[in-house]
Amino acid sequence: MDLDPDLAALRPLGGFFALRTEGAAARPLPTLAQAYGETSPDVYGNPLIFRIRKVAGALHAPESRIAASVAHLGLAARLWSVALGCAVLYGSVPDLDARLLRWDADGSAPDDLWLTDVRPLPGADAATLADTVLDGHLEPLAAALRAHHRLAPGLLRGNAASALAGAARELDRWARRHDRTDTAARARSLAAELLAHPLLTGTGTLTGTAFRRRSCCLYYRVPGGGVCGDCCFTTPPRSSPHAPSG
Repeated sequence: MDLDPDLAALRPLGGFFALRTEGAAARPLPTLAQAYGETSPDVYGNPLIFRIRKVAGALHAPESRIAASVAHLGLAARLWSVALGCAVLYGSVPDLDARLLRWDADGSAPDDLWLTDVRPLPGADAATLADTVLDGHLEPLAAALRAHHRLAPGLLRGNAASALAGAARELDRWARRHDRTDTAARARSLAAELLAHPLLTGTGTLTGTAFRRRSCCLYYRVPGGGVCGDCCFTTPPRSSPHAPSG
């Protein structure tokens, strides 16, 4: 199936998968490329810092790096969901170049993204997805975050893997509910291939659609946060200020 201008096939899967494609050019929003490349420490001049400050306020996070990790995880989940969803449902992946994606850093969750031009890439395999999401977004995003926050590389890789596994799991559930076993199998297969990528290998263990990561995203340090379903911890560590995260 060819990509349609609205990427309408993604909408039934929910907010993490749906992508705005209309009106992006008219909105004065920064592109993700601008967000990754911004070096200003000013909260109003740097979209990433603004987003992290917003997340920190919403979560009452005691440390800014906790909010930075949560913000990273949320954006990674959006990017993987769109790319993997298109690969599985359309058999084609749109060009998600960071210069084509506009981002409302003041928006609600899931992150509000606008694609200014829907044009297919030549492939829809794991290599294409890795180039599109890992190389095109998550590597420059990680570098931008680490420039301002003490985030371990292992934590960020774990976030990337967790977001990928979560997207694949939601696709699998949706496909099974609609008796699309081939779609479910394709989602699982792509996720397994991607988790074997050099940037993601060793981040955790995938069993079927269940993923257990080897790092922690720090969410347990949020008041009342607890641990996530795929966390390396089964209960929140008592020595939270010094617990391993990467």
